[in-house]
Order: sequence, then structure tokens, then C-alpha cells
Amino acid sequence: MNLRAPSRAGGAAGGSRSARRGGGEVRIIGGRWKRTRLTVPDRPGLRPTPDRVRETLFNWLGQDLTGLRCLDAFAGSGALGLEAASRGARLVCLIERDPQLVRALSGHVTRLNASDVAVVQADAVTWLSRATPRSWDVIFLDPPFGEASVQWNEALFRQALQAAAPLLADDGLIYLESPRAWSAEDLRDLPLAVRRQGKAGMVYFHLLERTGPQASGDNSTP
Repeated sequence: MNLRAPSRAGGAAGGSRSARRGGGEVRIIGGRWKRTRLTVPDRPGLRPTPDRVRETLFNWLGQDLTGLRCLDAFAGSGALGLEAASRGARLVCLIERDPQLVRALSGHVTRLNASDVAVVQADAVTWLSRATPRSWDVIFLDPPFGEASVQWNEALFRQALQAAAPLLADDGLIYLESPRAWSAEDLRDLPLAVRRQGKAGMVYFHLLERTGPQASGDNSTP
């Protein structure tokens, strides 16, 4: 797999994801379904990734994802996974726990006739912890942020990263969206490193790559 990275990380603008709710619609911005608008249910804590953040992300990944296997855990609106499918990913799996969002995602898949997209109703961390190692080229992680006034979901983010890291194929990448930046120190106990990083309002987004011997093409089982 060869995911192209630009010469520099692009910035992105947008409002605070922690302050927004779901509802309304999202727009697919590239690929075969470009400009298609999809209705999003109004659910507590739902924060669809803004267009300009997705533009930056898919500049990082490369506009053509033909042949890649993409997993959208905490799928929510499905904006990330469906964008990947629109850009040629050969397999996309959308993991979502909320039944209303699952119904909406299934409706989108039917409307788009997206035979390469699967929708699974499950707890994301549980699903990730049971999945086959080394089986995904790109994993999108955008867990619920939680309430900043109380405590954001730090433990959930770490659990998701720990469960997702073994699932990356050689040269695989994790996209992480969070309310704070993740540094090398934060990732010291994980086989991951930051390749790219950006910020939009109060939201930070990252592209993480594998580190250690398994990142160099060693096909031994983790």
C-alpha cells in the first residue's frame, strides 16, 4: 500500500466539535458520489467531521483509495467511511452502536448502492479487540469526546488506540480526531507515531503510523 503524504500538513477551519450536535446533513466531497448529501439524525454527542477537515485528511491519504480496506469505528454519520468508499476503497466497514444511527447508515448504503460498504451494530472497542490482526489499511477513530466541563473520554480514546493498533496492515494508518493533541509521549506505550497533525477550532486531528519491527514489512503475527 502506498499512501501519499503531502510536503506539509494542511490546516483546516471549523467550529468546535465539542460544542456541536448532530442533525442536518453531510456532503461527500470527492470521488464517485461527490456532492451527494446525506441526512444525519440529531443524536446527543454526534459530531460529523467538517468538510474542510475531511479535505485535509484525504489530501494526506491521497485522493484515490482504490484497493484499500477502511474501517470507520465510531462511525456516527458515516462521513469518513463513506468518503473513503466514494474514493475507491474496496472494502469499508462502519461500526456504530446507536440503533438510530445504524438505521441511517444502512439507508445511506442502500441509497448509494454501496455493495462494498458493510454496517455493523456493535460497541467499537469490543469489536476492535476481537477483529483479525493486520487486516485494515486505514482505520478512522473519532470517539465521543464527552463533556469537557466534566471530563472528556480520555480512557476511551486510549482503549480504542490500543485495540486498533494491532489491526493495521503493513504501512497502515490510523486517523484520530480528539479534543487535544496527541504527542510522542502520549503514544509511548503504543506501537504508533504521529505522521501528520492538524487543528480545526478546538479539535485536533492526527494521522498515526505503526512503529517498531512490524512497520518494516515483517509479516509475523503481532
